[in-house]
Amino acid sequence: MKKQYVILGLLLGCLQFAQAQFTLDGEFKPRTEYRHGFGSLIPKDAEPGFGISTRARLNAGYATETYKFYISFQDVMVWGENRQILPYDMNNSFAIFQAWAELQLGSGWSTKIGRQVLSYDDQRILGGLDWAQQARNHDAGLIKYKKDSFALDIALAWNQDYSHPTGFISVGNEYNTSGFFSYKTMQMLHASKKWENFSGSLLLMNNGFQNAASGLGDVANLQTMGAHLKWGKNAFSLTGNIYIQTGEAIYGTSYKDVKGAYLASLDASFKLSPKIGLGAGFEVISGNDKANTDETGAFFPLYGTNHKFNGFMDYFYVGNHANSVGLVDVHVGANFKLGETTSLMAKVLNFSAEKELPSGEKSLGTEVDLVLAKQFKGYGLKIGYSHMFASDGMYELKNVAKADAADVQNWAWVQLLIKPKFLNTAK
Repeated sequence: MKKQYVILGLLLGCLQFAQAQFTLDGEFKPRTEYRHGFGSLIPKDAEPGFGISTRARLNAGYATETYKFYISFQDVMVWGENRQILPYDMNNSFAIFQAWAELQLGSGWSTKIGRQVLSYDDQRILGGLDWAQQARNHDAGLIKYKKDSFALDIALAWNQDYSHPTGFISVGNEYNTSGFFSYKTMQMLHASKKWENFSGSLLLMNNGFQNAASGLGDVANLQTMGAHLKWGKNAFSLTGNIYIQTGEAIYGTSYKDVKGAYLASLDASFKLSPKIGLGAGFEVISGNDKANTDETGAFFPLYGTNHKFNGFMDYFYVGNHANSVGLVDVHVGANFKLGETTSLMAKVLNFSAEKELPSGEKSLGTEVDLVLAKQFKGYGLKIGYSHMFASDGMYELKNVAKADAADVQNWAWVQLLIKPKFLNTAK
């Protein structure tokens, strides 16, 4: 009888899979880094950082005609962080990275509910931050509409925690999770349209931050609005961003009125040959010159993949540089196809402050980024090197005396990426 039940269960499972698609895949991404000036200037007497981290994921998806379900388990491990035979994870990094369901509503409409990645356009304001081993996600509800080349997404979020004795379980809605622009509420609209040689999108987003500084438990709201535009024909393309911010932003235990904050960028790319691509562009991010006041003109790109912009050494807007002097980034780059599976990216970026530093200085320095990528059968390997040539303004900005800083500021890394496909019933 037990065998009959097993056979019946397998038949029912096969029947179910025949009407639906099930996928099971994973990811293994170890990265070794040598840090001698990554994120900030390193003093000359300081020992460089060297370590290895690994991201491991197991992803499962299930799709029918009426709904989709997806769940992604993730752990980020630093080699050696746990002592031998430790029965638990020291950094408590194991988590559900994504868990969502998408329901088909008909006529191009659907809704996606749960923990998910919100990634749009070039990921300047909203991105998956895949470079960071922990990456970025949002707990939100998404209303989606798509017809032909037009798409509309509306996201809504209401965040809560259990750490407050009167929160959620009984009464009150004060949100105690803070840092890195963690929001209490979020409302977002993203509309995009594609034509033959041109595409454009509009972003409207409001983020509400718990204003603990007021003592009233109210919410400070910050609005981000703007457009992403792209034009391309033959071997040439132009990409531009223009965003503004207004409202209130939380900085530590205080909040400031945001006025006149903006981000503007323009990038051009040209494919010189099948093996060589060239690029050049600039980005201006407004800064704050109103020290010790309740106002700021500083723009912050919030939830984007900020590692992708303003240099790979993460000196700006990667958990830092909020409510600071802003940034002017002028850069040139090239991509070389060295073979069927090998490429080299080279980029030079010159940085200066959008507002003057207290000394009147603006020049910050120049960064050089190199990334060699090789694709093997079933896995990929990347090797990167970056070097910062700091100017006087950088020492002032990072609060490191030039005489105390190391002569060489650099960063090197090697990353392996394997994405096994365990099962796909659609094949």
